[in-house]
Amino acid sequence: MSELNIELKKLRELELKTNGLATRLNSGTSDQLDGDLIQLQIENKKLKHRLQILKKSIAEESTGANNCENCSITEHLENVFAQAIALAYPEYSETPVLIAPVNSGSAKFGDYQCNNAMGLAKKFKEAGVNKSPREIAIELQRNCPSSPLIDKLEVAGAGFVNVFLSKAFAAEALSSLLRNGIKPPSVPKKRVLIDFSSPNIAKQMHVGHLRSTIIGESICRLLEFLQHDVLRINHLGDWGTQFGMLIAHLEDRFPNYLNESPPIHDLQLFYKESKLRFDEDEEFKKRAYSRVVSLQNGTPNSIKAWELICNVSRKEFQTIYERLDVTIEERGESFYQSRMLSVVEFLRGKQLLETDDGREIMWPDESKTGIPLTIVKSDGGFTYDTSDMAAIRHRLDEEKCTWIIYVVDAGQSTHFNTIFKAAERSGILNPSVHRVDHVQFGVVLGEDGKKFKTRSGDTVKLSDLLDEGMKRSLQQLESRGREKVLTPQELKDAQEAVAYGCIKYADLRHNRVGDYIFSFDKMLDDRGNTAVYLLYTYTRICSIARNSGEDFTDLAKVLSTATIELGHVKEWKLAKTLLKMHDIFIKCSKELYLHFLCEFCYEVCAVFTEFYDSCYCIERNKAGEIIGVNRSRILLCEATAAVLRQSFHILGLKPVVKM
Repeated sequence: MSELNIELKKLRELELKTNGLATRLNSGTSDQLDGDLIQLQIENKKLKHRLQILKKSIAEESTGANNCENCSITEHLENVFAQAIALAYPEYSETPVLIAPVNSGSAKFGDYQCNNAMGLAKKFKEAGVNKSPREIAIELQRNCPSSPLIDKLEVAGAGFVNVFLSKAFAAEALSSLLRNGIKPPSVPKKRVLIDFSSPNIAKQMHVGHLRSTIIGESICRLLEFLQHDVLRINHLGDWGTQFGMLIAHLEDRFPNYLNESPPIHDLQLFYKESKLRFDEDEEFKKRAYSRVVSLQNGTPNSIKAWELICNVSRKEFQTIYERLDVTIEERGESFYQSRMLSVVEFLRGKQLLETDDGREIMWPDESKTGIPLTIVKSDGGFTYDTSDMAAIRHRLDEEKCTWIIYVVDAGQSTHFNTIFKAAERSGILNPSVHRVDHVQFGVVLGEDGKKFKTRSGDTVKLSDLLDEGMKRSLQQLESRGREKVLTPQELKDAQEAVAYGCIKYADLRHNRVGDYIFSFDKMLDDRGNTAVYLLYTYTRICSIARNSGEDFTDLAKVLSTATIELGHVKEWKLAKTLLKMHDIFIKCSKELYLHFLCEFCYEVCAVFTEFYDSCYCIERNKAGEIIGVNRSRILLCEATAAVLRQSFHILGLKPVVKM
């Protein structure tokens, strides 16, 4: 800290000298002094950029944001080369820095690469100055500030600056990870609301809810790890005209419902029965409509019936959420009833509503193109558009969220784009303050490439899918004879880890925008990029320290007498792979794609296997007796397990020590 302040003092002194020269020039000086002043002003421009950089560095140090051990390597290198560009070419100091990781098979070209020289050469050419990319790359190399991450910089080819990471830094970063656990990289903190899962009351959760629930839960876990303030919201379909027929049917089937809780065991069947009566019986239909009105008016009997129906669904939903290890807070459409009234008055007050064939509509922008929102129906009722406008207003104005994420299928993309534009037009959403994302996803397909259905053509119930997963995972474990070596509890834990893990991972490892084919056979394959392969690799890693004959339970104590050494090429490759984790966490959070983290987990497991095949951790003689334990390598194994554990937690996988 003191060195930075000394440098700041020097820079301020130089600015004072330059200003003094300007004063002397105004008083009348020689042409030579004028030339010196011009030169000094050029230098001063560079120094001002350095001043800004150093001020930023002091701020980062004072808040702990500049802790390299927990930083994103890519972002750190972007900062290093931003300084180099500002010092070498201050006129282009706003140029975005281009940092790319180097393919692990090209280690002789370094670990990362700065690719700015070509773009800067083009800018110079446009300004009438000829500078070769290589000449620019050399100047960038010369102006790079020192960094504990960087061992050396080399200029290669036409103008690439190759970055070689420091082994000393890597060893210390991994040692810190083992001592203190995995700490999140520093990011600006936001209050984030994530709207996901959102099943409908009186209908069972089905395979269509799978993706929103799994993706939403993982995004919550990721952003919580990054220390954002996260609200997990379940926008239940718990209001609307369908409740009129459900209440009317409940009154007929269980007339004593006000005094005795009705034994509704199959709410899906109950819903189908009421829908059939609604479609075929005009008297029933009239009574159903009257119950909608009584519900909206808050009539106690109708409210009681509505609550009973909702509670049956809630119990079924909660069973699914517990099996999938999902935590979510209910805030259904009913929550926004009073807020719908106020948002309508708000939009009317801004004169944004227009009458159209008895309806009140709102165009999302001034051009009045596209599809308008229907805010008030011709009968005075509200719509999903009204509900979503009330919800986004509540989330930004009352909840004070700065980031809202809607995890909803791709079919709703036009709707959400319209909602976001309308919210911006009405002043509810301020793009300079708020971020809103529609995290859209494709459809789950069967192995025939068509929408995933049962053999009879019905939608697959989520509970049935999870049951089938449990059955298949047990079969796979028994085919390996695991029931003979694991305790009953260990077998059950492994069964659940494989069953639910394979379903989640098969979803998350695909780019969410595309459709994917649901296949238990592929999910349960222990080869390739599957949850089974990752979980088996993890258990193998955990067994290494256990089988060493030494105590590795207190890693801080082990590190007081052992150090991580990265002399072997496979040790170094594994260490560099593990250090990518913060880059991956930040990339996933910026783009909201989880398949990047899945690919990282697979890469870690593959690189670990290379390391384990090439570097002995435990040496045994022909009799199988342990004659040597490489503590450094076992510490590398433990670091690998820690990185996988954190990644698995975000993906919703439950690792087990024995499988």
